[in-house]
Amino acid sequence: MPKLSGYTFIGLNIVRGLSIVTLILLFSSSIVTMVSDIKAVNVFMKAGGSNSTTSGIDCSEFDCDYIEGSTVPNQAAGAFWAVLNRLLIIFQSIVLIMSEVGWPASFFDRFFPILGKDFGLGALGVIQCLLGAAVLSHHVDKFSLVSAFFLFSIGCVNIFLGLVFREKAKRLRSLAARDDDKDVLPIADKTRTLYLGHTYTGSSEKESTTLSAARSGSTASSRAGMGFGRQGEKAAAAKGFFVQPPEESVPPYAPKPKSHFRASSPVTSSSPTAV
Repeated sequence: MPKLSGYTFIGLNIVRGLSIVTLILLFSSSIVTMVSDIKAVNVFMKAGGSNSTTSGIDCSEFDCDYIEGSTVPNQAAGAFWAVLNRLLIIFQSIVLIMSEVGWPASFFDRFFPILGKDFGLGALGVIQCLLGAAVLSHHVDKFSLVSAFFLFSIGCVNIFLGLVFREKAKRLRSLAARDDDKDVLPIADKTRTLYLGHTYTGSSEKESTTLSAARSGSTASSRAGMGFGRQGEKAAAAKGFFVQPPEESVPPYAPKPKSHFRASSPVTSSSPTAV
């Protein structure tokens, strides 16, 4: 049965997969919206520019906030800012996808540290919520609406995970970090066992088990050892490990030792006349 760290690893990677999917959907919907906006602007210009719309409404008499069938505002340089907004959303989506994939890690650690491996998921979630809100604040088609709402929801989840796991979130979901832990842990256990002096491995003795096996109750990690006696100390000294005995100390409340020069029985002198 997987441990709690295994469930955490699986859950964080599921959220990461959903995050990548929502960013791809936002990327695709932004391109579709930008193309439809450009087509609507072209039709609007052919129909009379800023004076009328394709439905025959005169914008000089009625307030036309947006060009019909688009998200482009009917104002000075409205088409330019609308297209620039979509291009920025597309660029940010690409950057966030690369951050979620973890490539290139050195680039993010140096130039965008809040998206690097040393930071949690909170900053990523905030950026996703901002992108989702920027799209949802306009009248868009259903594809863009669903993509932006999904992205905003995943952003809230990432913010929550960032508050829970903090800077450890990306390390807990990383495959490379998980493989490194598997390689390092046996070496650390061996060093700890040799340092404490509970078990010293040998080639001829098969009597004692390691400290880690005794704690976990598992026989799979057991190994032969020399025990606690002189043979164990000799084997440890041959490998460069020495056990230093603790210094003797007397607690402050202990009574002072008595003098050793006091005679336990009276001493009598012999004389030549004694019988």
